[in-house]
Amino acid sequence: MSAAEEVVAEGHQAVEAVPKRAMTLGTGTSLVVLAALLIVPLLVKNFIIFQMTMLLIYGLAVLALNILTGGSGQFSLGQSAFYAVGAYTSAVLMEHANLNYALTLPISAVVCFGFGYLFGKPALRLSGVYLALATFALATAMPQLLKLNFLEHWTGGVQGLVVTKPDAPFGLPMSQDTWLYYFTLLVTVAIYIFAVNLLRSRSGRAFMAIRDNEIAASAMGVDVARYKTLAFGVSAAVTGIAGSLGAIAVQFVAPDSYTITLAISLFLGMVVGGVGWLPGSFVGAAFIIFVPNMAESISKGLSGAVFGVLLFLVIYLVPHGARQIAILGQQLVGKLRKN
Repeated sequence: MSAAEEVVAEGHQAVEAVPKRAMTLGTGTSLVVLAALLIVPLLVKNFIIFQMTMLLIYGLAVLALNILTGGSGQFSLGQSAFYAVGAYTSAVLMEHANLNYALTLPISAVVCFGFGYLFGKPALRLSGVYLALATFALATAMPQLLKLNFLEHWTGGVQGLVVTKPDAPFGLPMSQDTWLYYFTLLVTVAIYIFAVNLLRSRSGRAFMAIRDNEIAASAMGVDVARYKTLAFGVSAAVTGIAGSLGAIAVQFVAPDSYTITLAISLFLGMVVGGVGWLPGSFVGAAFIIFVPNMAESISKGLSGAVFGVLLFLVIYLVPHGARQIAILGQQLVGKLRKN
């Protein structure tokens, strides 16, 4: 009996890894969703297009958290810090260095990857609630760090920076909001494909082995420290790209835009969408964008209470998030086909 088998035999029962197909939608469904995302902006107003752009951006940030938590099993309440670093990196490069907005995205990814990797190193000694508290401290401190005097020339201090929204290239006949939406959609599709392939790769299997049973993974030869920090770095890089796109879409960055509230919202989006189910990241993003507006339309004075009730109902009725609804839908379709 191998060392890994002995660990499991002693009672450390591993959680079954997410099947490959369970992480994504089917090919046909994915193409239908993509076609809808391509067509809808041609039929709606600019404000709706802006909201759809923000849905894709927050979906990327939730996807990054899903790679970290759903993939490697590490909890983080500090994603708003990486989001802020990405947003400020693009804003500073665009406004002070006159760099093209598209070129700022890979730079933000590299900067945030390094930031996340370095933060993941000392965090190796922590796990569970203690790791969550450490990342919570990072998210709490980030807005104050961005207000420091010696950074004010670059960051704008408390007042922040105004970011110029790009025009459509090559004279394309579309508004700034429409072009930015399609640009964001292109980036989102590319990162989504990257995330799927990552979790299906050798590194992804190492992530999930650590998530299921860290002791057994180590016994099977997985470099736990290396892959834990790699997961933090990749998650931070994707979140940084989302932050860059968010800064361009909103046309403004300020320290108070990236508080712990944003980090909690992203974590909430992951839970509602389904931990470990990548398409659910965008369902969760839709929840954190549209449901607060719905709650405010029901009662402006008690919007927070209404949102809390709606959230409670979702968690109570669908404890495993949107992934559970998708599974039930697949089962229903399967029964209908048999009949």
